[in-house]
Order: sequence, then structure tokens, then C-alpha cells
Amino acid sequence: MTGTDRSPMPGGATPGGTVAGVTTLRSGDALAGAAPVVRRVGDTGAHWRRRIAYAVMIAYGILMFVPFAWSVITSFKTQADSVNLSVIPQPVTTEGWTYLFERLDPSLLRLFANSFGIALTVTLSNLVLASLAGYAFARLRFPGREALFLIVLATLMIPDQLRLVPVYLLLNLIGLTRGPLEYLGVVLVMAVMGTNVFLMRQYFLSIPRDIEEAARIDGAGFFTTFWRVMLPLATPALSAVAILQFQGTWNAFFWPLVLLERQYFTIPIALTFFRTEFQTNWPPLMAMVVLATIPILILYVFFQRYFVEGIAASGVKG
Repeated sequence: MTGTDRSPMPGGATPGGTVAGVTTLRSGDALAGAAPVVRRVGDTGAHWRRRIAYAVMIAYGILMFVPFAWSVITSFKTQADSVNLSVIPQPVTTEGWTYLFERLDPSLLRLFANSFGIALTVTLSNLVLASLAGYAFARLRFPGREALFLIVLATLMIPDQLRLVPVYLLLNLIGLTRGPLEYLGVVLVMAVMGTNVFLMRQYFLSIPRDIEEAARIDGAGFFTTFWRVMLPLATPALSAVAILQFQGTWNAFFWPLVLLERQYFTIPIALTFFRTEFQTNWPPLMAMVVLATIPILILYVFFQRYFVEGIAASGVKG
């Protein structure tokens, strides 16, 4: 062996090479006191892509937060100062909030009770009916199943304004356009949505059939399998449906405006109370916007994980 020969190390690396991505030193370099060569392990391109993605998401989050922050700031301004672009109210006042709690008709408490009652009822009805329909379209075999499912999807393309007259005539015929029964009329119109049926069907399709077959071997029928086996597994999809439907009903404007009298109005309709022919009373309007946003924010905070899982899994199979 000559003085220039190098004996191989385990793994096929030379004394001056790398083993499994770990930097090694030449014995001569170490004796000479040379600085070690530091090499980055991993894909630096992936790190930069991740950082760029985080930066974009942070910027998008800030962009979405600015309108809410501006609403909070404006709610503490005077009417004269509300049209200015100043970040700090001059002066700080609670006149807008006082207007909401003392001068609003119907009262703020009544508006929130109306909105919560309708939103909760519609959400529960969609959870029950959409899960049943989704399971039927995903697992049961009956004549015309695919055609019926296409009809359900086709209803998504029909705007509410187009079916306004027949829906109102039907509700008026059965007496749901007068008095407290108006609540039931709104609930009936939004009792089950085609989007929710689609989401539940897609999620049930993503669940392996072996689970159902095991339940049937144990003697479970269709409804028992659905109630005790499939429905608990569909918790992420149910959470997604609950969030989407509650948000949609909470922000609903068209059907409550058409079917409800003033004393039964909801929060979105009350937002129009602050606009007149010549001006808009911005401070109480922005205070109402802040209050209307808080329930949705709380809902997303507690159910965000299930919402993401449900939406992701609902697109697995077609």
C-alpha cells in the first residue's frame, strides 16, 4: 500500500467522505487543524417551499383579519369619525354599542334568539336527514339510485329566487306564513341541503365495506349498522356539515327576509336597520357585525380539526 492509498471504510465511504449523509473528516485535515466541512442534510428546496407556504398563509390570515379588526375599531368611533381612515378613534366612544343594547327594535336579545333557534334547528335537521340520505346513496341498492342522486345534485344549480313563488305559495297553503309558525317555514325550506347529502355520501363511500360486513355477521341490520357503526365513524363529516350548515343558516338573508315578520327577524336582516336613504350609521352597524361574527369564530375554533378531516375525506371516492 502506498502513502497515497486510502483504505475503504464501512459503507463504502472514504475517510474524507460521508456515511448516510453525515459529514466525516479526513485524518490529515484533522491533524492539520482544518475546519470541518459542514453540509446541510436534507432537501433545502423543500424547506424553502414550506417557508414560502407559511408566509403566504400568514399574509392571507392577516388579510382576512383586517376587516374584523376594522369593524372593532369603527364600533368605538363617533358617527362623524367613522368615515375617516384613522386607526385610533377620536374620541373613543361606546355610543354604537349603547345603541345596540338600548335602542334596537326588535331587541338585540330577541334577534340573537331568533338566529340561534333557526340555525340550530336547521343544522340538526340537516345532520339527521343528510346522513340518512348519504348512507342510502352510498350503500343501499335500489332502482333509480344514481338518477335520484343526480337530481339531488341538480338542485344545487337552482337559485332560491327562482323557486320563491312556488315555495311561498306552498307554505302559505299549509299555514306556515303567519305568526310563530313562520319559523317552521324557514326551517322547512332549509331542512336538508344537497351539498350536505353529497358530503355525507362521499364520506360513507370512503369507509371500507369490511366494517359493515363484520357488523352484519354479528346480526346487525341496516339501521343498526348505520346508527352504531357507520355514524360514529362519520364524526369528521358530521362536524363539517354542522359547521357549514350553521354558518350558512346564521348568515342566511333571503328566506328569513321573505318569510319572517319584523319581530321574528334574524341578525343578517337587522344589519339593514342602520342604513337610511341618505346615510349609514356605521358605529352600531360595525358593533353588530362584531357580535354576529363571534359565534362562527368560536365554532371554527372548537371544530376546526374535524372540519378539515371531514372535507378531506369526503373527496376520496366519487
